[in-house]
Amino acid sequence: MKAWGMKGMAALCVIMLAASGCGKSEPATKAAASNAGATPNAAASAPAAQPKQLQNVKVVLDWTPNTNHTGLYVAKQLGYYEQEGLNVDIVQPGQSGADTMVATGEAQFGVGYQEGLTQARVQDVPLVSIGAIIQHNTSGFASPAAKNIKSPKDFEGKTYGGWGSPSENAMIESLMQQEHADASKVKIVNIGEADYFTAVKKDIDFAWIYYGWTGVEAELRGEPINMIYLTKYSDKLDYYTPLLETSEKMIKENPELVKKFMAATSKGYEYAIGKPDKAADILIKAVPDLDPKLVKASQKWLSPKYQDDAPRWGEQKQVIFENYANWMYDHKLLDKKLDASKAFTNDFLPAKK
Repeated sequence: MKAWGMKGMAALCVIMLAASGCGKSEPATKAAASNAGATPNAAASAPAAQPKQLQNVKVVLDWTPNTNHTGLYVAKQLGYYEQEGLNVDIVQPGQSGADTMVATGEAQFGVGYQEGLTQARVQDVPLVSIGAIIQHNTSGFASPAAKNIKSPKDFEGKTYGGWGSPSENAMIESLMQQEHADASKVKIVNIGEADYFTAVKKDIDFAWIYYGWTGVEAELRGEPINMIYLTKYSDKLDYYTPLLETSEKMIKENPELVKKFMAATSKGYEYAIGKPDKAADILIKAVPDLDPKLVKASQKWLSPKYQDDAPRWGEQKQVIFENYANWMYDHKLLDKKLDASKAFTNDFLPAKK
């Protein structure tokens, strides 16, 4: 499970070329009208009412299924989407990635990251965050405890294994600058989609992970790690990762669909917050290839963090988008400033209870 989910800057070019071709979502089909005015005998012989047709909806994940996505699977398996008149298909991203699929209308909704959405927005790709899946950033740099990497200063002379995003270099340099360390002394290699545990046994010393999945897995394996959380070093790094996104076109042309999707999804995550063990069982049943023990432990760790200190699950703050966008701009990851007010909305979340 990546800390960002970016497929590289080239993916944004694909989005920009295709964004103008976003298709409309499939309209809902109304149920057949009742046979008003029929006589008793006619009513007895009339055909049974047709079942209500559901509107097909596709939501694309950022990565392989894991506990970041539990609320989606809960909403599907417990019928919350169906109650809203939706038939939701949860799919994994293709080569183009979730951002592109959402921007082009191939999927109505997707799981994204504040970094990718911010880069898309400043390049005029109209993606919009409609809910924070996790309220605070739980990612950071992890290393086997035996390597004794306990602070960014200790990155000096070590090898970092990443996936080739410019953000990785900027993040390492930013953290090291705060401790007056020399970022030029870090060797950075691209390990692509290699497994963290395999990579650190070969030629890398540390990598960027989510603790809620890889960190918990390290605990289960009995392989202690040192974790350097990004949020320890700057409030600007406490951004939404991951989040749920859609397109401006979807919001403009089918706001009722967005509202229904978020109503059901919110119920799914609220269930996962209140009943982590049962929610884990639902994810395990839906994705049987997952390690049940890891899912259970990860869900227990992550469930309190979905909503955390927010007044409701999914709620976002403009200052979070502003802070991280300013950090990205300062580190030359953006060509221009972000209009944060257009990058997110809380309008489709259910009312606070």
